[in-house]
Amino acid sequence: MEKACVDLNQLINVFADAHGAVYQSDKLNCLYLDFGGKFARFSFNSLLKFKQAVERIDVEDMLLSSHRSDYEVVTFNGCEHIYLLNAVEIVSLKSLLQGTFVMFKLNHMISDCLYRLVS
Repeated sequence: MEKACVDLNQLINVFADAHGAVYQSDKLNCLYLDFGGKFARFSFNSLLKFKQAVERIDVEDMLLSSHRSDYEVVTFNGCEHIYLLNAVEIVSLKSLLQGTFVMFKLNHMISDCLYRLVS
């Protein structure tokens, strides 16, 4: 999906670093991953599955093994997005996705605390 197809003013920045960003669209009830020159739409569950697929990649083995490729294909069953990433990009994507889900947890904790104060 092209960025031009999405109204960026309607998106909420969930988390961003030097390598990419994750945005939330309340209007469309989805998330957008901007990474590696690709702007991809995910549901929350599919982004979680994608994060789990990325987390399963053993970067250390990838770097030390002479029998493995220098690149890894990253996707999961039912996902319409495929990424071909090297070890550095995988580490960057892991960091971006971990930061995103930390922000989701933090937002939930803050909302829960505020709800308790008001109740």
